[in-house]
Amino acid sequence: MIVLKFGGTSVRDAHWMRRVIDIAYDALDRGPLLVSSAMTGATDDLLAMAGAAARGNGEEALQLLENVRRRHLEVCRDITDSDAGPAHDVLEQMLAEVRYLIQGITLVRECTPRTQDAVVSFGERLATVLLTAETERRGIPVQLLDSRQLVRTDDHFTNAACIVEATYDLIRANVHPHPGTLLIAQGFIGATAEGVTSTLGRGGSDFSASLFGSALGAEEVQIWTDVDGILSADPRIVADAVLLDTISYSEAAELAFFGAKVVHPFTIQPAIELGIPVTVRNTGKPEGTGTRIHAAVDVHGVRALAAKKGVTVISVHSSRMLNAYGFLSRIFGVFERFRISVDLIATSEVSVSMTVDTSVNLAPALAELEQFGHVQVESDQAILSLVGKNLWKDPTFVTRVFAALAKTPVRMISLGASDVNLSLVVGQQDVNSAMQTLHKEFFA
Repeated sequence: MIVLKFGGTSVRDAHWMRRVIDIAYDALDRGPLLVSSAMTGATDDLLAMAGAAARGNGEEALQLLENVRRRHLEVCRDITDSDAGPAHDVLEQMLAEVRYLIQGITLVRECTPRTQDAVVSFGERLATVLLTAETERRGIPVQLLDSRQLVRTDDHFTNAACIVEATYDLIRANVHPHPGTLLIAQGFIGATAEGVTSTLGRGGSDFSASLFGSALGAEEVQIWTDVDGILSADPRIVADAVLLDTISYSEAAELAFFGAKVVHPFTIQPAIELGIPVTVRNTGKPEGTGTRIHAAVDVHGVRALAAKKGVTVISVHSSRMLNAYGFLSRIFGVFERFRISVDLIATSEVSVSMTVDTSVNLAPALAELEQFGHVQVESDQAILSLVGKNLWKDPTFVTRVFAALAKTPVRMISLGASDVNLSLVVGQQDVNSAMQTLHKEFFA
């Protein structure tokens, strides 16, 4: 069997939903399971209406709901050529549930994470009703699944962690793909053991697809989006970025972690563990082969560049670090307590520098770090990463990088912590030109 995951841009209207079902139909002999995101903008609208309701602005919230309702019903009308019918009735019933939730939030002027997840989950649920209607219109055998009955999570609402083994058991017991029938499920959403709706957070739909694929032993997980695959650089910055035919799991994870938006590193972890290939393809160009992500890629050298902006460099300088044990663990204990993730680290005998990409809890963390020594903060920085296997084994590699960037100030360097990544910290104002320069050096 095969898992086909489609992002929000791929299901943004009736025309694109037809494209999606075209692709699924072509894979019908492989027992496809289609995992869908919400229509583009639907999740943002649902979050906005929950926020408006929490502020007590019920009128604004209901207007946003009406916009969501009108948009989905227009797509339904386009698909079914009718203002009535089973799909129309299901949509209206779901939208009525959203209305009740919004009215409740407005009344108490509070939207808890649990309630927010309940509201947001309707984006994927509405989209899959429409995709099912299009499939039925064509006479294709179809079964609409409810991911809340299949994906088990903890109760950290808005960013729930999947309980993987319980999820695998549920999927294997209740999902039975076979050639000739299209199964459709929602990405991004799940439920706790008590049946309370939850969401998986960033990259949740890709993660859902990977979970389904791993549980069912899929031959492949295809992630369909609005780009041709994984490119050698962000095409908005580097106009002549090239498509990568294949890339390793570790390289894809590094690219995603350091700014590439196509695949998030955690989303493909279930597939990694079972060696299931993940392919990134363009819904608008289904004839393209995309980029295949798998374990055995024997290609060395720089494969791609990625950039993460909005980075802050924090340096702690103290003579007490000299020959002291446990000093670094106490510093990083501060970041742990404030739940701040550190990306890059560089140390000397009397200082340590770290990069973070969040402002949440940063001020109190910095205040606590002052007890260890002088704290220096540099904002508006960026991480530029060169990704490829065994970069450090090429004695000319580092020379080429710094010769190309001779006129660009480099604040930090990290090479060796990962055998597939050289990361540089540069000023945010310099990162685009630095990426263009390095891409020309290694890909011209």
